Amino acid sequence: MQGFQLTLFTIENRRHHGKQLSHWLLQILRELQIRGATHTVAAEGIGHDHRFHTWHFLELADRPEEITVIATEQEVQRLFDRLAQEDVQVFYAKTPVEFGFLGKSSAPETQSP
Repeated sequence: MQGFQLTLFTIENRRHHGKQLSHWLLQILRELQIRGATHTVAAEGIGHDHRFHTWHFLELADRPEEITVIATEQEVQRLFDRLAQEDVQVFYAKTPVEFGFLGKSSAPETQSP
């Protein structure tokens, strides 16, 4: 299949509707029935504002986070529409990809996009 790898970037202390933004985004991805997502927490990073983001043993609020999604063009558009509706500001990278499953036993049931 053809689609996109979409990576959303945030930091741990960002909130939306009282929830950690990364957790809220995962909830929305599930609601929209996007195929899957991976949430990654990093030790360090430099933001678009050139500020250094890192975590400390006692203070975890500034840790960089990424949510990576592989989705069809229609799925990505549904997500972007929802983020616009919610007025969520989040930095993203979107790259065209080919995706699918290899092997008969490892492939879950196919769903129409």
